[in-house]
Amino acid sequence: MQIPLLDLAAQYRPIREEIRSAIDEVCETQSFILGEAVEKLEQDIAAYCDCDAACGVSSGSDALLVSLMAEGIGHGDEVITTPYTFFATVGAISRVGAKPVFVDIDKETYNIRADLIESKINERTKALIIVHLFGHAADMDPIMDVARRHNLVVIEDAAQSIGSEYKARRLGSIGDYGCFSFFPSKNLGCFGDGGIVVTNDSSRHKRLVNLRNHGSSTKYYHENIGGNFRLDALQAKILSVKLKYLDSWTSGRQRVAGEYVRLLTEQGLEKDVITPTCAAYCNRHVYNQFCLRITAGRRDDVISGLNAAGIGSNIYYPLPLHLQECYADLEYKKGDFPESEKLAAEALAIPVYPELDGEQCEYIVDTISKCLAC
Repeated sequence: MQIPLLDLAAQYRPIREEIRSAIDEVCETQSFILGEAVEKLEQDIAAYCDCDAACGVSSGSDALLVSLMAEGIGHGDEVITTPYTFFATVGAISRVGAKPVFVDIDKETYNIRADLIESKINERTKALIIVHLFGHAADMDPIMDVARRHNLVVIEDAAQSIGSEYKARRLGSIGDYGCFSFFPSKNLGCFGDGGIVVTNDSSRHKRLVNLRNHGSSTKYYHENIGGNFRLDALQAKILSVKLKYLDSWTSGRQRVAGEYVRLLTEQGLEKDVITPTCAAYCNRHVYNQFCLRITAGRRDDVISGLNAAGIGSNIYYPLPLHLQECYADLEYKKGDFPESEKLAAEALAIPVYPELDGEQCEYIVDTISKCLAC
């Protein structure tokens, strides 16, 4: 049995004709940059995220970047975030010239510890980038309380968490900006790169729209120095088709996650394999990844066994950002963020896409059990 970590072909086959028809519509109009297709997607995503407005951009990375630019954050400023995330989170901070400041993660949810943020705030701190990792919400109420008391901008990095909820509020709608990625592996993925920023502030939305188009509101006239962060109409059309299926795909991911927990418990693997937590405040986990923690130094054994059985897996993420070579100048050292470092040594993502069936889930868990029995 061959089970890839992600099977996009299985997702594509049932909606192939809708996708092809949507692509043909764009090809007939020959309108490829922004336009009606992008505007329609922006309206629909804003509504889906319970926000007033959205600005389609070229990638999730650029969504973070343009949000920082919209706030004028740059040299001499500091932005607090987590060291356990994809590089784009921190890369955006560096690209505007600001300094990333790290706070360790909660060992249960893998998201930033809200109670540690305030101790890192000083007169140079301008913003928080709060990552909602793997589809699970960060604890936003205490984070927003700290941010408002210190007059800090809050950017939600919800690249992996579209549709996830914090106390019945959609992620992206709680902070000042909500940033999403449409990279193909995301729950809502396009056929290349794409992203979007949502907000409830009309003036912020206006700045985003301006900056994504070289700081220009009128062609060839530039109020600001922006960038080319525009979303292609082709990608917008594809995403509009897929958006109709997102909630059913999310239900499928939740079903698979529940099946894994049940099977791992039945196998008596709770001590060797820690399954993802869903905190009480996260009333909708969307499982972009299902990351196990393989304890007692057995992760490599499990990876080898899964590979031999034809099962895909991946390590998200093998080296926390504070230990990356490009951030040596920040002078962090091993041991500074112990929970992030421990998770990096134990985390292993297994397939969680909605097309998986019960037999495949059993095969995956049986394989893990055999690996750990050796």
